[in-house]
Formats: sequence, C-alpha cells, structure tokens
Amino acid sequence: MSGPLRVLGIESSCDETGIALVELPEGVGGAAPPRLLAQALHSQIDMHQAYGGVVPELASRDHIRRVVPLLRETLSGAGLGLDAVDVVAYTQGPGLAGALLVGTGMACALGMALDRPVLGVHHLEGHLLSPFLSVDPPQFPFVALLVSGGHTQLMRVDGVGHYTMLGETIDDAAGEAFDKTAKMLGLGYPGGPALAKLAEQGDDAAFKLPRPLMRGDLLDFSFAGLKTAVWTQLNKLDPAAEDAAQARADLAASTQAAIVDVLVAKSLLALKQTGLKRMVVAGGVGANRRLRAQLDAQCRRRGVRVHYPELHLCTDNGAMIALAGAMRLQSGRAQASREYAFDVRPRWDLSTV
Repeated sequence: MSGPLRVLGIESSCDETGIALVELPEGVGGAAPPRLLAQALHSQIDMHQAYGGVVPELASRDHIRRVVPLLRETLSGAGLGLDAVDVVAYTQGPGLAGALLVGTGMACALGMALDRPVLGVHHLEGHLLSPFLSVDPPQFPFVALLVSGGHTQLMRVDGVGHYTMLGETIDDAAGEAFDKTAKMLGLGYPGGPALAKLAEQGDDAAFKLPRPLMRGDLLDFSFAGLKTAVWTQLNKLDPAAEDAAQARADLAASTQAAIVDVLVAKSLLALKQTGLKRMVVAGGVGANRRLRAQLDAQCRRRGVRVHYPELHLCTDNGAMIALAGAMRLQSGRAQASREYAFDVRPRWDLSTV
C-alpha cells in the first residue's frame, strides 16, 4: 500500500475502554515509526471501587456504553472520518471474556461495514511495544519487564513477534501483590497507586519482609509468600495504638520495597544472562516511581539504557493496540484479514504470538 496507513485500535480487555488511531506515515513497506494521531480512554475505576475490584459483568456492559462515543471522540481528535481508517486492530486476549467480546465484536462489525481488514492483537504485546510511541523509543534487541495487574514476566525481545520467555510469575504477580496488600490495609481499589501513595509516608525498613526466589539464577517470580507475610505482620498491629496510622504506612512502604527489590534484582540478572544493554519496562506497575528510580540508578551504573512508555500509556489503552497492530503489519509478522467471524482468547501465552 502506498501512502500512509492508519490503524484504529480498540482495547476492552478489563476495566478500561480505549480507542486510538495510529498512522504509519510510509505505509506497510516504509521504515518510518508509527505516530499517534488521537486517542480516547475511559476508566471504570469509580464504578468498581464500590466492590473492591473488577466485576466482569459490569465491566462488559460499560464497554458497550463507552465504545461508540470514544470512537467518535478519537476520530474528531484526529480530524478524520471513518473512511480514513485502513485497518481495525483489537485486543483479542488475554483478558475477561465478556469484555474482550465487546471490543472484538465492535472491531469486526466496523471492518465489515467499512470493508476494511481487521487484526487481533495480544494485549501484552501492546504493553511490550508501547514505549515505541514515547519520545525516547527503544531499539531491538532488549530485555522487557512486563508488570501489569495479572502478569509479571521477563522476556528477551529481538524484534516484533520474536519473544523469548526468560521468567514469569508462578503465583501472584507484582500487581496482584500491590492490590491485595492495599486491600488488607483497607485502601480500596485500585490498590497499587493507593499503596504507593501511603508508602511515601512510611519507613521501608520498618518491617522485615521476604524477597522470594532471590537465590540462584532463577528468573521466575513469586509474590504469594510476601502477601502472607504482610498479612501476618498486619495481624500483629494494634489498630487502637497511638502509632497505628504510622505503622500502616510503614507496612505499605516495606511491602513496596520488597516488591521493587525483587523486580529490580531479577531485571539485572536477566540483563546479565543475556548480555543486552537495553531494557524496556511496561505495564501498569511500570509507572511506580520507586521502581523507576531504582532501576534507572542500577542500570545507569551498568551502562544500560532503560525505556518506559509515557505515563498515560502505562495503563490499558487503545494506542498500544493500534501501535502493536501497525508494527506487526510493518514488520510483515501479521496480515490483516477480511474474515469477520471472531473469537476471543481470554488465556493467551505471549511467547506463542
């Protein structure tokens, strides 16, 4: 295809509805980087807060309400109409089945109505490639630390679609450890940002908490034991004590420190084992300030470049889905299809993509 190629991205895997339009300035055969023309995002945080977590049925219904208005907002922001869309990319998995069906159904309906091809995208590949939309995009190859709500993975990335799993969580992911600890402390939903905010007031050395699987050369993660240790310490606290509030802040800080220490140590080990000098950190937990500060400091000493997506692209969003679709097309790793019969993949291993 000559001229620019515009890819519309639709994200609906969990509790954010995202629409975005990304352009390949030189089309599929060109080498110019994709650029974000416009995006719109709606978060369901306020709706789910009352329940302390995501309610799948409510999430699906809200995606249905939001997807068309967000599509109109995105096209308006880009100053373009539906006829300007060349390919519709959508999150096919992993995620909540009902939520995925909303975005997938919308994408395939749009594709059929416009006579445009569609392309299913892996949600985590979207996170993985999202730093390519930043002001400081990475270059292949690199080590990637994917840290989102339900996933903690280390991967070697040699190119689009060339992913080698180095290590992953064997029970609770880092995001789950943040969220579950926050829930124990009564911080509500979403837990990660709330825990990080409380941790700013605490002493991160006040409680001695475990750093699981830190011995040897293993790159897998385990945070279930840390969660149990936090629960044990919390039960020892006296809620009526004069320093109860400070103790809770100290426990939050100590928990955050334990999680970050593990993530940083495993990342450095992965860099050492691969011999690579470039790293990408992506996913919601990648926005954590302590993680960024420690990883930046440690990598700087080792001559390693670290790349992050912009903060507004750390959460689930349509831009990362449009980008992943565009980069797959540009690299020849995928072809969009006019086959509009669809299914979703709630469980989908990124290493198989």
